[in-house]
Amino acid sequence: MLFDSIVYGPIRSRRLGISLGINLMPTDKKLCTFNCIYCECGFNTPALYARIPTREKVREALESTLSSMDIQPDVITFSGNGEPTLHPKFAGIIEDIIALRDRYCPKAKVSVLSNSTQLGRESVREALMKCDNRILKLDSGIDSTMQLIDQPVNKDLTVARIVDMLSPFKGEFTLQTCFLRGEYKGQRIDNTSDAELEAWYRLVDRLHPQQLMIYVIDRATPVETLEKISREEMDRIAAPLIAKGYNVIVSA
Repeated sequence: MLFDSIVYGPIRSRRLGISLGINLMPTDKKLCTFNCIYCECGFNTPALYARIPTREKVREALESTLSSMDIQPDVITFSGNGEPTLHPKFAGIIEDIIALRDRYCPKAKVSVLSNSTQLGRESVREALMKCDNRILKLDSGIDSTMQLIDQPVNKDLTVARIVDMLSPFKGEFTLQTCFLRGEYKGQRIDNTSDAELEAWYRLVDRLHPQQLMIYVIDRATPVETLEKISREEMDRIAAPLIAKGYNVIVSA
């Protein structure tokens, strides 16, 4: 499922409420630094050229939508057909969107869903710190599982590198993790095993995020052999963190 416009919705998000989405990637293909096997947008589309919206087009599209909406959104969410922080004008776009939010819907939060791969760029980190919600992904504490689930374009990417890029936020972010089981290219996937959870819990304690969002697959995925984790099991995963005082949102 691809988003065919710059601004889409509003939609009711399981985790965020009434969300107005912003897609900074092409409207006809997915462009991302990950190729997650559970992504509702499918796999990346090989292309020599991909048209992304200009900063001006993003601002115009959002203002047009906000000025004509009958209801105010709870949140303006950067998501869409790939990694939003890849946009070369991401920092400027964040400034524009905050200004429009303040003008049209001052109670709405500005949220960014990111796979964390571009956090090594200072401009991206600074822009994210201006947002209300930085929702940053880490799907496993084990390299081989992260590579299998997230399929990073950069095959040299490690969990340690992602953690290093998350650390400068000093916990001022939401850590987002998708739990799943299944099979892909003959390999068994399960980031809910005891070893997986032990590694993940250690990283949670190291990063100490202000909030955790753990969720399961909810829509069609490009890999059909994936299994949805039950609500009961998700609650068991969350329980040790809640006992430690973490703010955990479970979507299952």
